[in-house]
Amino acid sequence: MPPLSPIVFVVDDDVSVRESLELMIQHQGWHAETFASAQEFLDRPRELLQSCLILDVSLPGLNGLDLQQRIGVDRTYMPIIFITGQGDIPMTVRAMKAGAVEFLTKPLSDEVLLRAVRQALERSLTALSDQASLKELKNCYASLTARERQVMALVVSGLLNKQVGGELGISEITVKAHRGKVMGKMKAGSLAELVKIASRLGIAAVSPPPAVPSTIASSPNGALSRT
Repeated sequence: MPPLSPIVFVVDDDVSVRESLELMIQHQGWHAETFASAQEFLDRPRELLQSCLILDVSLPGLNGLDLQQRIGVDRTYMPIIFITGQGDIPMTVRAMKAGAVEFLTKPLSDEVLLRAVRQALERSLTALSDQASLKELKNCYASLTARERQVMALVVSGLLNKQVGGELGISEITVKAHRGKVMGKMKAGSLAELVKIASRLGIAAVSPPPAVPSTIASSPNGALSRT
C-alpha cells in the first residue's frame, strides 16, 4: 500500500477562503480537508500522519488560539500556520510562543503560504520520526527484566560494575552479564549511547554512593596508619 500523501487541514469560517486554499493545496499534490469551525475539526477522528493545520484566528465558538492550546500537547506532529484578517502583536506573540510555524495576514501571498506549509510538513515528518523512535525505545525498555532495569539505571548514573554489584548485592560477573543484555536489548553500541537513551526515556539517574572517608589511627608503636 503506497504511503498516504500529507494532509493540510484548513479551518476557516469563510467558505471562499476554504475553497481557494483547497484548490491551491491540491495543486501541490497534497490532500486537503477543510472545516468551518474548530469544533468540526475536533470532531474528525485523529490520525497519526504527516500533516499541518492552516488555522484562522477568528472563528465562531472556539477561536484559533484556543484550538491551538487544545491540540498543542497531543498533536505535536501537526504544526500550525495562523491566518488572520485582523492580527495584532500580542496575538502574534502568543501564537508563536505556543509553537506556530507562521502568522500570516490576509490577503495571503500564495508563495509565502506555500513556503510555510512546506516548512510545517517537514517539521511534522521530523516529529513523527521522533515519536516512532521513542516508541521503539519504550518497547525495548519494556523487554528488560526488573534486575536489568536496576542495572541500567545504576550504569547510566556512572557507577562501575563493582559499585553496581555492591548496590544490588550481586557479583561483578553477574553485573557484567546483565549489562551485556541491557546493551543488546536497548540496541546501544556504547555507554554514551545508553546514557542518551536513558535521557530520552526519562530514566532518573541514581546518585553514586558517597565515598567512605579514610581515617588516621595510631598504631601501638606510635606510627600513624590510614584505614
